[in-house]
Amino acid sequence: MNDAHLHMVVNHFPIIGTILGLGILITGIILKNNSVKNTAYFLFIVAALFALASMATGDGAEELVEDMPNIGKSIIHEHEEIAEKLAIALYLLGAISIMGIILTIKNHPKAKFISFVAVVIGVATTYIATLVGTSGGEIRHTEIRDDALTTKVSPAGSISKEESKENDEK
Repeated sequence: MNDAHLHMVVNHFPIIGTILGLGILITGIILKNNSVKNTAYFLFIVAALFALASMATGDGAEELVEDMPNIGKSIIHEHEEIAEKLAIALYLLGAISIMGIILTIKNHPKAKFISFVAVVIGVATTYIATLVGTSGGEIRHTEIRDDALTTKVSPAGSISKEESKENDEK
């Protein structure tokens, strides 16, 4: 397994974990169920840990793919910049979640306030996560890029439709 493979293995959980955690936390608040809220906090903490792993494997993955055809350094740089923002947001959300678990266990009056803070940060983090997921997907999935209709993409070793027509005419 190389860094690109490891990066692809760990990079999905920060996004999915944040989205799931946010839904579970909102459900816990509506149901007034501390166990459900603590489950969400736990997911946020795990998502932050996976963000740490994603950041650790990102540079190695970049080195392996940045010179491949149809990728380029600019699209990777954009992904990296957004990913750094997501990591910071997830680390903050993870810290708030640790505080939320502790305050909930101690039945502290501020526990409810922390859950609402976590929702606000969770919503912002989810938004950033969607940007990271899209920019990461665009690295190899050229069909989802904004310029997909104007960019001619042909895999290494294959020929385009125009080249195929030329070969047929010969």
